[in-house]
Amino acid sequence: MIRFDSDYMAGAHPRLLGKLVATNLEQTSGYGTDHYTAEAAELIKKCCNAPEARVYLLVGGTQTNATVIDGLLARHEGVLAAESGHINVHEAGAIEASGHKVLTLPHIAGKVCASDVEHYIREFYADDTYQHMVAPGMLYISHPTEFGTIYSLAELEELSRVCHNADIPLYIDGARLAYGLATESSDVTLEDIARLADVFYIGGTKAGALFGEAVVVTNPKLLPNMFSLVKLHGALLAKGRLLGVQFGELFRDNLYLEIGEHAVQQAQRIKQAFLAQGYEVIVDSPTNQQFFRLPNSEIERLQAAGVSFELWGAKGTEYSDVRFVTSWATTDDEVEQLLHIIDNR
Repeated sequence: MIRFDSDYMAGAHPRLLGKLVATNLEQTSGYGTDHYTAEAAELIKKCCNAPEARVYLLVGGTQTNATVIDGLLARHEGVLAAESGHINVHEAGAIEASGHKVLTLPHIAGKVCASDVEHYIREFYADDTYQHMVAPGMLYISHPTEFGTIYSLAELEELSRVCHNADIPLYIDGARLAYGLATESSDVTLEDIARLADVFYIGGTKAGALFGEAVVVTNPKLLPNMFSLVKLHGALLAKGRLLGVQFGELFRDNLYLEIGEHAVQQAQRIKQAFLAQGYEVIVDSPTNQQFFRLPNSEIERLQAAGVSFELWGAKGTEYSDVRFVTSWATTDDEVEQLLHIIDNR
């Protein structure tokens, strides 16, 4: 069986696992007050060119989104997000459970447009009854999006401008940030994201870590009690150094970007193989997620040959949408096996 279901099926990158084993018997203070966590935070701030930022290490993406969004919003506010946004479709109502509403926007392949954000906010306050409604208190986007697409620097700058003009924070979900930064077509750097977003997180779970997400607060005034919020949300790991050790390795010697580059290169090989067979790409993703529309007969043939991947939505009558995902653990041999199966139908 060769698996392309997701980018977190394997354990941890060998460098991270090796460091965890090497430090296993060390006794350090808990809750992220250890020297490994402090070092990881400094490495991340240096890579972001954001010396005044604050870094908090949490365990998972849904937990991170729920904690940050709850902290950024007032009781009467909601969060603007694409209809396809992870917080709207794949987090089981975690945002709503904290008392906030997800205010959905139209999207193009997962991306929201600055003009739509601006229009929503303008129309909201133009309504004389707006005080009876949930106010747009922040904007959530993901980079890459649920469809593997990425924002250009110009698009992020426009979104940042709109948010700051409306005095609401811009929050970027970077669960797969490694793959967005690594694409050949990207003109966005980690420094750009730190400059334009008020808060963002750097995903580790989907990029080589056993678990972990690094929240970077570039505007600390917005989350003055973040540590307490993390605790309130059950997100404060007692053995916090397990997160610090991993992020320290990810941001040492450019490993985080190397992981992204490897996965993107493997994904593009798969994309070209399907294109060569005349299959339809349903989203032109430059990242490690690739989406195709395949005949059901071809899906069944691939599965029978030992290829594992995800259906993207409900199965169709004759054709269905599927997703193939690569990661740091995707080997050349696995891709070669898949390409051979694709080519020999």
